[in-house]
Amino acid sequence: MGTDHLKDIVREKYGAAAVRARTAAGSSCCGGAASSGCGDPITSRLYDAEQEGDVPALAVKASLGCGNPTALAELKTGETVLDLGSGGGIDVLLSARRVGPAGWAFGLDMTDEMLALAEENKRTSGLDNVTFLKGEIEHIPLPDRSVDVVISNCVINLSGDKDRVLREAFRVLKPGGRLAVSDVVVHGDVPAGIRKSMELWVGCVAGALNAADYRAKLDAAGFGDITIEDTRGYSLDDARAFLAGEGVDVDALAKEVDGKFASAFVRATKPGAQTCCAPDCCS
Repeated sequence: MGTDHLKDIVREKYGAAAVRARTAAGSSCCGGAASSGCGDPITSRLYDAEQEGDVPALAVKASLGCGNPTALAELKTGETVLDLGSGGGIDVLLSARRVGPAGWAFGLDMTDEMLALAEENKRTSGLDNVTFLKGEIEHIPLPDRSVDVVISNCVINLSGDKDRVLREAFRVLKPGGRLAVSDVVVHGDVPAGIRKSMELWVGCVAGALNAADYRAKLDAAGFGDITIEDTRGYSLDDARAFLAGEGVDVDALAKEVDGKFASAFVRATKPGAQTCCAPDCCS
């Protein structure tokens, strides 16, 4: 599976998802499984009513993630946040509210339709401390050591070069900066029938890393304090739901994925934070 070909598939599917989000039939199926009707076990029930009330309805409708990184990232007033694969902007806007006017929230996406949707949601929100950037998560268009927190919501799975993504996240983080992403992880081996399916790759499933491999890649990129915590496991019935309409043998594959996939919250830290060792060193 060529990396460039995968990017083309992802761009096409997410562009179509942005268009659907503007219609009554809008879907939030983690990248493109619109045919499933999307009472999707991966993307549903991620944000509470208060959070949904803090962002435009269109941002909620365009949400394609598998978790809620802003709820778990422990964002602080004045921090600079970067969301990799920001889509319609829901996590960027929520982050901007958490860091306040003294902070800033960047969103990075490669899909023109999603970026247009995100800019519309920014205007509707009235937030000024937000910038959406066009680019690829393997080549982040920000300087070294420029952000405090990197978040992402079920997007790193979509990259064909996850090592490069994690190295780039490490590069742009300040010393002591935090990685806090939601992603799908697999426990055990991913069945070959899922690995070879482009539709499922774009749907955040086939690209899932084994939790141990994820940890190893974070370690190789330079991160420390690595934790991977399952937040939602997927049952046989869930597997049937997210495999429906994908052009595969649902009965055969559902049994193979039962209990193997889970949404997880992945945390890590870039070493090197300043240690305050004198009365005036943190003033």
